[in-house]
Amino acid sequence: MGGPLGNSGSAENPRTFSRRAILAGTAGLAGVALAGCQTATPTVTPAATPPSASPSALSAYRALPNERFPIPAVDPTKVPSRFHRQQVSYPTNEAVGTIIVDTNQFYLHLVQENGMAMRYGVGLGRAGFEWSGRAKVAYKRQWPTWTPPAEMIAREPELEKWSAANGGMPPGPMNPLGARALYIFQNGKDTLYRIHGSPEYWSIGKAVSSGCVRLIQQDVIDLYGRVTPGAAIIVV
Repeated sequence: MGGPLGNSGSAENPRTFSRRAILAGTAGLAGVALAGCQTATPTVTPAATPPSASPSALSAYRALPNERFPIPAVDPTKVPSRFHRQQVSYPTNEAVGTIIVDTNQFYLHLVQENGMAMRYGVGLGRAGFEWSGRAKVAYKRQWPTWTPPAEMIAREPELEKWSAANGGMPPGPMNPLGARALYIFQNGKDTLYRIHGSPEYWSIGKAVSSGCVRLIQQDVIDLYGRVTPGAAIIVV
């Protein structure tokens, strides 16, 4: 006869089962509780720090409200710092007061004493690349009249209204020669080459469509005050 009826496996103690269930349930609740308390920490990418201008640059390019036509301030951070007006070491055999325009580097150097120079960033137009050599600053003008040459008028007939016969374009904020201009002569003849100001400060350090050698308005005013008519100019 067989033995008493039994399970194929060992019997589960009810107490053990209940205790396991309670422990499992407690662990599950703890897991839910912990999950509920966790907060995702967002990854914050720091904002790019905008370039800052030095106090000297802010002063050099401040607004000039007392000019004949008020000149607004220039944001120096909009112009590469190497093109900011600055005194630099510049050994040369050229006489003090000589202007040297480097068309490859987009620099204008005004030779000073003791191997130094005042350096300005420039923009160069078509005419700025067409002439090179040695000449002189015949004269300079504040808020000059602009007279486009005949060759330019031939290319752009709409400029006829500003021809020499019509008196040229009067001074003003929109005049292509800006606040100041230096007029370059070679062997007593006008080269039609000009060093002048421009409100388009973003063109400094670049080749632009027209003009000769352009400087930021504040820079050409500074240069104008340092240059004596008759000064030598070398364009390379």
